[in-house]
Amino acid sequence: MADPAVLLVHGLGGTQYDLGSMHKRLKNAGFVTHSLTLPGHGTTPEDLAGVRAEQWVEAVSAKYAEVAAQHDELHLMGMCMGALLAAEVAKRSGHGGRGRLVLLAPPIFIDGWSTPWYRFLRPMLYHIPGLPERMRIEEEDPYGIKNEQLRAIVKAKFERGENFHYRWVPLACVREVDRLRGWVMKGLERMACETLVVHAREDELTSLRSADFVVEQINRGTPGRARVVVLENSYHMVAVDNDRELVASSVLGFLGAQAAAGLGGLADDPRMNAAEQLALAGRAREALEAEGPAGLWPLGIPDFAWYMPGAHRASGVARGAKGLQRLQSWAGGARFTAFGTAVENAGVVVMPATLLHQGLSSDGTIAIWMRANRLLEARWFPDDPSREQVHFGGSPEPQGPSAAERAFEQAALALKSLPTPPDQDVLLELYALYKQGSIGDATGARPGLMDPVGRAKFDAWAARRGMGREEAMARYVDRVARLAAPADAMSATVAGGAQPAPGALSA
Repeated sequence: MADPAVLLVHGLGGTQYDLGSMHKRLKNAGFVTHSLTLPGHGTTPEDLAGVRAEQWVEAVSAKYAEVAAQHDELHLMGMCMGALLAAEVAKRSGHGGRGRLVLLAPPIFIDGWSTPWYRFLRPMLYHIPGLPERMRIEEEDPYGIKNEQLRAIVKAKFERGENFHYRWVPLACVREVDRLRGWVMKGLERMACETLVVHAREDELTSLRSADFVVEQINRGTPGRARVVVLENSYHMVAVDNDRELVASSVLGFLGAQAAAGLGGLADDPRMNAAEQLALAGRAREALEAEGPAGLWPLGIPDFAWYMPGAHRASGVARGAKGLQRLQSWAGGARFTAFGTAVENAGVVVMPATLLHQGLSSDGTIAIWMRANRLLEARWFPDDPSREQVHFGGSPEPQGPSAAERAFEQAALALKSLPTPPDQDVLLELYALYKQGSIGDATGARPGLMDPVGRAKFDAWAARRGMGREEAMARYVDRVARLAAPADAMSATVAGGAQPAPGALSA
């Protein structure tokens, strides 16, 4: 029960993806993340028509009790309607001594700049028999997103009918949100936990008045218990919009985890005692002896990083999965040996070692940062850097994506924005090329007969085994360009004045 946890609650019509990269950022910081799919979600919008607000609260309460039994430290976080649910469950459960509360864009008042003037008539419509179940409230531009590129991707997903988020919800569902809003507004002064509210000044759904209300009411009970972070470059979906990095750093800072989340600096509290740190360092030593620096990745956070000094082809920072791929371009046969006594100090373990690589024997020191039984990063300090400079030669790889990688990612974005999705055979081909270009050869077990889609995707990827990343990326870029060409040609024809045949644009 030593690992701290965060329970994340998604918004109305959404999924855990409403919270963007927060799951990954929290895991990097040493937290265990938990989530749930709210009743009526994950299927079709029609399933929301009969769901009551009580069911949402009961579902979150049950998940909260389940997770609380597994962790001594537990924080609650919610987005939009999920923020309302997190607040209500925190209030009802007396959540306080064991963790904190994070509310992202809580819609206490539905009065943002894009809400229509006749929103005040909504309660009247609730009393018309049958209407709340039949009337649809459509998701419309700007979809809660100020970033134009991301908004275009979301719009294309909606037009293709992808179910990452409901395109509409029944009016009956909005009625239940209104009931939930009423519950949350009462008794906030009794909130027992430290609370952070993150809200965009330009939120099109709910004005900054919502954040002010929550903070003022909680602080009526205990001054200083609640605080707010105001974003200046986002709309409603704050965890994915332009200010997402500020949201992540604010949340992690509030939970006391900046240093362990890939944001720089050292952790004041590694959440490990000295014996645990030395034990993890022992496992790292075994990995370095057996596999070299590549062996540290399974022991690390998703964004684990290896730092190599100098100005040669092996130097620089190798971070995350892509960093591991780059490291493997030079690290074949690299091993460490002759380890000296390891010394720990507040989440850092330092030990002498010798790097062996194709005739090179280089003495030095390895420093490893760790937190919550995971490696954060490792740095190699050779005693004589000039020997490694001569041995490895070449120049450092540029930090950041190469031109080929940038074209590859742009093609991935262009594919998501196509007005008409490719057929299944083409999608399988593109999937395989993307996996080969981003990861390399297929890994893991082949899915069984009960998962025909997963099996087909795995087989398509495995068929590219041995294809280099550069070749796979180039083929992917070319294939997407050929798919986009007909749409571009049609646009150019229409712009030039030619009239399409009847029905041509809607086919």
